[in-house]
Amino acid sequence: MAEPVLTPDQLELLATAAGAAPSVHNSQPWRLRPTADARGMLVFGDPHRAVAVSDPLGRALHISVGTAVFNLRVAAGRLGRAATVRLLPDPADPHLLAEVDLGAPAARHPFGHHLYPAIAQRHSSRQPFANRDVPEAVLGELIEAAREEDALLTPLEEDAVLRVLSVTAEAEQRTAADLARQAELRGWLRLEAPASDGIPAAALGPQDRDARVPMRDFAAGRPDAPAEVPRHFEALPQLCLLTTRTDHPADWLRAGQALEHVWLLATVHGLRASVLHQAVEWAETRWRLRDADDPPGHVQVVLRLGYGPPGAATPRRPVQEILDLSGYHDTVGYGESSA
Repeated sequence: MAEPVLTPDQLELLATAAGAAPSVHNSQPWRLRPTADARGMLVFGDPHRAVAVSDPLGRALHISVGTAVFNLRVAAGRLGRAATVRLLPDPADPHLLAEVDLGAPAARHPFGHHLYPAIAQRHSSRQPFANRDVPEAVLGELIEAAREEDALLTPLEEDAVLRVLSVTAEAEQRTAADLARQAELRGWLRLEAPASDGIPAAALGPQDRDARVPMRDFAAGRPDAPAEVPRHFEALPQLCLLTTRTDHPADWLRAGQALEHVWLLATVHGLRASVLHQAVEWAETRWRLRDADDPPGHVQVVLRLGYGPPGAATPRRPVQEILDLSGYHDTVGYGESSA
């Protein structure tokens, strides 16, 4: 038996969860609309919120939307519903990236029920982490979480970590010398409150005093940005590569779901995380992130994990900006929608 139509309150709960997902530069490039039968959600990419200079193919946009789709799946369980996802369901509408059917009841133990509290707790942490290893058992759980989303998470050993850090530092230098990319990056800084998107001053984070961990310098070229004192970062960060077998829009969406699955589970285990995105923004450095002996695949995300302080909260767009309820009551009728 199908579940009843989603009420406005339920739709807002779903949209709030989706809107809490991570996205490149906190651009939040998604729009949501109930399906025609009001028993699901349509998820659109918003090209007006794209980071077009550094992401001309829309790969990062798709990954960002994929993280929101995963949060929808977890929030569905909170409502006692099972989520069935169709990626890129309409070839005639390239901005419609996913359709999430929520018409069936959830199993006795809903998918991701243990992850739901982590949606609100998860933040990027660009702070130094402790020199403390992530337990093998926890890494194993994270690897399995990515595998469930048809992606591969590979924790790196020392030699690979040093290679990836070197490639990332090179990409950071290339970006710093690219005027168009710097202008785009500065456009997402939000140094004065209030804001509903972008990177606030509190979330910028310090640079590594020893120049080992190449954190993105969001405030480069902004004399009005608050200057944080460089700090000592962990001697050998725990880096993981998230890869997919092929490199198409559907793969990017799967990578986003895998990233959020891993990130929420890491949050449950008390881990902090941040993404080193610089090298995947350049075709040459992205290719060099992989070792020649690695299985065939395409790197989508470089994830840094560790134990340390929580990241600062980043602003979120109001639900009314991302959830389109126009025509909702006309579609389902007042009586049915409030059942």
